[in-house]
Amino acid sequence: MKKFFSNFLTVALCFWGLAALASSHREAPLIANDPLADNTDVYAFVSPDNPNTVTIIANYIPAELPFGGPNYFTFGENIRYEIHIDNDATHPGDEVTYRFTFTRVNEDPTTFFNIRLGARNLRTSYKCERSMDGGNTWTTIVADGDVPPANIGPRSIESGVGLNTTYDQLIADAIETATTGEKVFCGPADDPFFVDLGGVFDLGNLPRQNGSSLDGLGQYNVHTIAIQVPISTLRKVTAAPTPANILDGDYVIGVWASASRRAMRTLSTNGDSPAIAGDWVQVSRLGMPLTNEAVIPIGMKDYWNSLTPYDELADTQLDGFFYNPELALYMDDSQFGGAVPAMAKLRIQRNSLGSFDFGNGQDGLYGLKGSAAVAGTALDDAVFGTLLLPGPGMPRSVDLWPIFHTGVPNFPPYQLATGKNGNPLAAGKPFINNFLPNGGDMLRLNMATPPTQRNDAAFNSLGIVQAAVLGLTDPTYASNDSLQWIPNMDGFPNGRRLEDDVTRIELQAVSGVALAAIGLWYDDYVSGGSPVTTKLVNVLSYSTGVSHNDKTFKTSFPYVASPWRGTVAGN
Repeated sequence: MKKFFSNFLTVALCFWGLAALASSHREAPLIANDPLADNTDVYAFVSPDNPNTVTIIANYIPAELPFGGPNYFTFGENIRYEIHIDNDATHPGDEVTYRFTFTRVNEDPTTFFNIRLGARNLRTSYKCERSMDGGNTWTTIVADGDVPPANIGPRSIESGVGLNTTYDQLIADAIETATTGEKVFCGPADDPFFVDLGGVFDLGNLPRQNGSSLDGLGQYNVHTIAIQVPISTLRKVTAAPTPANILDGDYVIGVWASASRRAMRTLSTNGDSPAIAGDWVQVSRLGMPLTNEAVIPIGMKDYWNSLTPYDELADTQLDGFFYNPELALYMDDSQFGGAVPAMAKLRIQRNSLGSFDFGNGQDGLYGLKGSAAVAGTALDDAVFGTLLLPGPGMPRSVDLWPIFHTGVPNFPPYQLATGKNGNPLAAGKPFINNFLPNGGDMLRLNMATPPTQRNDAAFNSLGIVQAAVLGLTDPTYASNDSLQWIPNMDGFPNGRRLEDDVTRIELQAVSGVALAAIGLWYDDYVSGGSPVTTKLVNVLSYSTGVSHNDKTFKTSFPYVASPWRGTVAGN
């Protein structure tokens, strides 16, 4: 399908795809030149301290130096920052959309300081609008919200010659309650994404084979748009007021964020602001983390940014990168696995159950298409088979593609191997349902799934992977195949919590951990023996070397950690 199937592919090209594994920080050529409009990450989770609400966080402006004065980063003018929510796949487009536009004012243009004597230069305010009809009509729900300034230092924030307050108070004062009930915060924050960028860019050295790994985004800031929304606002219009169970499909939402600019920008020769005109054009978007970084090749990244998730249902030319992911080549010793020794623990199934080959270009489960074995399952053409078994040579159409484009249904075979008695296609123990089959890349969340409290000893940054492990091995959950709450069922990819180690989870997913969870065990499984084989343990124990954020998250809205201070960070 692509050149990487050729025997002439060089090792250098192998590493090219790995070097992009850095969430959505400067992930595409064009948006790398426009940081104010660059989405970095999207999060969506049931609020742990207010479980009748969902918190959605969209971050922008990658790798902000906390001491980056005198013109500190802030949200851009003439940009539409939007958070999109889909809750009904039968109707194309958003059901709920939040739009943020920002205005900046210099309160004291006579100084080069950003803050002096109570005045703030680049004082930023915003308007938040909400649409409940796919963007046809808009209602202003916050007319004049305040964005806190950069956390410059103690003289600028706490002292009498600065703002004479505390930074925590600035954050508290900036939390707005919208006229429609949402909580809203816009402002600087510590970048909550954590990954060893240095190791990734050093020819895929993740985790580092020599020396200690380092959070490449540690002590950097971003700008956060956070909203806390009642579940009653976000759920499907036909949903019952109370979910039928913890996996109620009517409570699934898809979340994505975008940034748009006017089509024309004309520069002035006298230093005035550019003239802005023309239609609004989407320049950045983000749903699932790492899509445009580690799956989409560099030649298609700008194109991917231009699409909406709803466009993807009809435009299928990007699907092949999920059916045959480039990263899987580095987890396959018959391809280029030997070139990336740091990922030696990650190996895909080439002979699962002695029959099924999920290597790139192989058929995976396609050989079962139309057979009695898949009748009545999600792989049946009468159910979802046309989506999940579209053709030969597309082995990851049954796991990676739906994780990114439809979510996972609570329907055979997408249940844990617990209770299946060795048949991976049978019904098993339910553990996830975030199915919203609109075909587009979104962060999907089942709002009916209760949150795992962050101070619970069972809380784990591996999210659904950890829930699957418990459902397969812990007698509390593995002793039956009934639906029951398992800790971390609310974790990525069922939404995304700030603490979730998405880099590790996605690399494990590429390595086939989701296939193993439903009973398509790794190649070293022996019939009748324990499925907890050496290869499965290797995948589960794999670590990137950086497993948590560099700051502790807040326990209440907006949850993100306060931004690094310019006089502290980098020292």
